[in-house]
Amino acid sequence: MQKKDIVMSGIRPTGFLHLGNYFGALRNFVRMQEEYECYFMLADVHSLTTHPDTKELAGHVKRVLAEYIACGLDPEKVALYCQSHVPETTELYLYLNMLAYKGELEKTTTFKEKARSQPDNVNAGLLTYPVLQAADILLHRASLVPVGKDQEQHLEMSRNFANRFNHRYGDLFPEPKAFNFGSGLVKVPSLDGAGKMSKSENQSATIYLSDSDDAIRKKLMKAKTDSGPTAPNTVKPDYIENIFQLMRLVSDEATLVSFEKAYDECRIRYGDMKKQLGEDMVKFIAPIREKAESIRNDEGYLRSVMEKGAAKAGASAAATMEKVRAAIGLKYY
Repeated sequence: MQKKDIVMSGIRPTGFLHLGNYFGALRNFVRMQEEYECYFMLADVHSLTTHPDTKELAGHVKRVLAEYIACGLDPEKVALYCQSHVPETTELYLYLNMLAYKGELEKTTTFKEKARSQPDNVNAGLLTYPVLQAADILLHRASLVPVGKDQEQHLEMSRNFANRFNHRYGDLFPEPKAFNFGSGLVKVPSLDGAGKMSKSENQSATIYLSDSDDAIRKKLMKAKTDSGPTAPNTVKPDYIENIFQLMRLVSDEATLVSFEKAYDECRIRYGDMKKQLGEDMVKFIAPIREKAESIRNDEGYLRSVMEKGAAKAGASAAATMEKVRAAIGLKYY
């Protein structure tokens, strides 16, 4: 039987998952689990670089884990685990740090941005974030990594570290490649017309998977619009296109077509459109939210999922680290 390609991805449990996380990543993860050997990680150690106060960490981890499962990830099919539950990660991170150089780490876009945004907490973990990310990936010898545009530089560095290790110690790691299932990732726009939805920023312009029905309706009614087109078949401004984009994600084809026609014929009523979109969005999100809440309230089940995920990821990690130690020359008997 042909061995399945290995997919690895992680998310930091530092905020609430939103519609962008679902359509940009989670929906594809659910499809990937049928065809690939998948390792999906909650990056709790990574979160310490920017969120040193851990009072809410356990709650965030459990909520994200519950939402992953509610969106369709099956703990029987994938390794769904916490980064801190696989100690081999930090061992490989240490070895890879010997192959990473201060100059290249200081040049990474995310390091420069984070150093600007948290000048009082420019810690070594922040600087070596790409090295830990490489350890997460290489630990499972993953060849496919679903990433957004903002992570492509880090993935390039993971390839560099893999190649440096292979060159110095012998061929062990595959070169990880960016991977999106089928067509390109969907970018879900923010409701205020500025950028994309975010876990932590512009919360009133982001639809979260945990939002109540009323919160969803209210947020959509506040979405930016204008007085409507004044000539037939006018090109939509970005913020109007954003509303149509959201409708394409959750509404049926007939609904979308009717509002497209109304826009082209200069008779669009944005209030009606946002009201309809609100109902369609509620219909889409409510089942995910309710299932996630049910899972989150079942402490025994969540614990069993974490333990099972850690065992699967741990077995993969242990096998890799045996080879890593032997390659480096750290086996003396």
